[in-house]
Amino acid sequence: QNQSKREQPKHFVPSPPPQKFNFDSTTPAAQPSPTAMAAISVLNVAEKPSVAKSVAGILSRNQFRTREGRSRYNKIFEFNYSINGQQCHMLMTSVTGHLMELDFDDRFRKWHSCDPTDLYTAPVRKFVPEDKKDIKRSLEEEARRCQWLVLWLDCDREGENIAFEVMEVCRAANSRLTVRRARFSSLIEREIHQSVQNLVAPNQWFSDAVDARQEIDLRIGASFTRFQTMLLRDKFVINYAQDERNLILSYGPCQFPTLGFIVERYWEIQSHEPEEFWTINCTHNSDEGIATFNWTRGHLFDYISVVTLYEMCVEEPTATVTKVQKQERLKHPPFPLSTVELGKRASRYFRMSSEQTMKVAEDLYQSGFISYPRTETDSFSSGTDLRAIVQEQAGHPSWGSYAQRLLDPEAELWRNPGNGGHDDKAHPPIHPTKYSSGESGWSQDHHKVYEFVVRHFLACVSRPAVGAETTVEIDIAGELFCASGRMILAKNYLDVYRFESWGNSMLPTYDQGQQFIPTTLTLDSGITRPPPLLSEADLLGCMDKAGIGTDATMHDHIKKLLDRFYVTKDANTRFSPTNLGEALVMGYDEMGYELWKPNLRSMMEYDMKEVSVGHKSKADVLATSLQQMKACFIDVSCFHLVMFFGDQLLSRFKQFTYSL
Repeated sequence: QNQSKREQPKHFVPSPPPQKFNFDSTTPAAQPSPTAMAAISVLNVAEKPSVAKSVAGILSRNQFRTREGRSRYNKIFEFNYSINGQQCHMLMTSVTGHLMELDFDDRFRKWHSCDPTDLYTAPVRKFVPEDKKDIKRSLEEEARRCQWLVLWLDCDREGENIAFEVMEVCRAANSRLTVRRARFSSLIEREIHQSVQNLVAPNQWFSDAVDARQEIDLRIGASFTRFQTMLLRDKFVINYAQDERNLILSYGPCQFPTLGFIVERYWEIQSHEPEEFWTINCTHNSDEGIATFNWTRGHLFDYISVVTLYEMCVEEPTATVTKVQKQERLKHPPFPLSTVELGKRASRYFRMSSEQTMKVAEDLYQSGFISYPRTETDSFSSGTDLRAIVQEQAGHPSWGSYAQRLLDPEAELWRNPGNGGHDDKAHPPIHPTKYSSGESGWSQDHHKVYEFVVRHFLACVSRPAVGAETTVEIDIAGELFCASGRMILAKNYLDVYRFESWGNSMLPTYDQGQQFIPTTLTLDSGITRPPPLLSEADLLGCMDKAGIGTDATMHDHIKKLLDRFYVTKDANTRFSPTNLGEALVMGYDEMGYELWKPNLRSMMEYDMKEVSVGHKSKADVLATSLQQMKACFIDVSCFHLVMFFGDQLLSRFKQFTYSL
């Protein structure tokens, strides 16, 4: 059975997508009528102990019995329940993330056991590591006395892969198990009951996509990591710091392009040559206030040309109003919240790392306060009861009054949320699922993230802010200048979304054809500045745009760069490469290999997405990606390139190790 999973047919024919089970069907494969069946035992497995306890509490109305399993952290909760009329004795337990690991056979696992090139074809196996053996034994024991297995793993690709790991262990102990999948996005009573009454088949495509990614990352990462580390360790004497993590110069197919974004921006800043420019500015004071007019040319780099134009304006300083334009402007609320947007905005508003943001969001999800926090979707389906979500927040002391206004038809504040254009077909956008005015055990970060999720949701179902914008254009000696002002007519969503502002800037009244003498007319200079270092929000945006990583893994790739001392992050959450990080990118770049560019990984991510929807087979994607990277690795590891690589890096590694 396991062998058939790994081997794909030469000509790939997609299997149909998972179907909802109909327990009352009279087809030959269907179960007998529930009324004629005795109670059955059902093993339920969640991804984390806290989720198992929450689901058990919801389904049993907190009337469950707790007992110990083989693993002290993964308890078993027992209760009775009815699934589509079938009486069930439910046994709810959990794993702790992935149950299995993928690695090479033992003879390839030691670094000096083979040439790194051999790792592209070396046998790999999936196995339960020693620290998960107790969980495995517990699942086997419970599976032997159950008829059904219901999988409550997170409803994304990674969760689906864990589901198949659980299936493999349980079916090895009991081959007669009937397997079902519960799909849910939040730990709230309505959704949990609905999901267990509408069980579906596990999605093999999702799991295959994760298997493909794991194998590609293992083979590419191990080969290049061994190459980099052994090359530098063997060729140079490097005085490592005592911290053991500095002994590994790791390469990851997602990690390296992420490093590339940071290094590329750093190089752009370093190569920037400041250039002086000149501009003409004009102000006019009146009884209604001060207007600042900007030169429509912006600025020029030719000093003589600007001086000539400036002198013409000084000689004929009378300003004539050539255009007065008044129009209504809208500032639109944000789209519904996706994982990437949550990470970007938490970094921007709270200076919170993406890793910490996801940790807090996961805590809030497991406690039932927000929906599943790993989602690409930024649009709500038409069947979502948005008003019910708003109603639940109507009693909050801070934003409750705004929620009440949203629900009041006379306030005319409600607007159906916009569509951001992304739908992962697995989860809705992140939104609040339970009211809270602040829990006693929450940290400041928990309060911030929960408040942000609620305010963001209330904003996305609100009307845009409305402003009246006035633009005035004047002519001085043939040169055009422009000033603009804004008066906010209705703040609407800005009343609740305190993270954004749209200030008033009043402009005195002007009429077309009106003339006046400017109060000041100045010739000013400036210097071009380089772009800033990438912030964490910028970096997440780059990764998302290029398709590097997934919404569930982006923060891990960033953390890995920090752990490996490839980059540093300052107090403003901006990243700089270390000498080590820059040296690695420079070495590959000088050899002509753009392994630090996102293109290669973007293609791999696209292929894995194709596997997840059944358009490509796992075997085809593995063969194509690994063949391409093996050829690249062979070129890189050639002797003359190795020597060139070493010469380029020597001076920078000396700088790096000296600083350590």
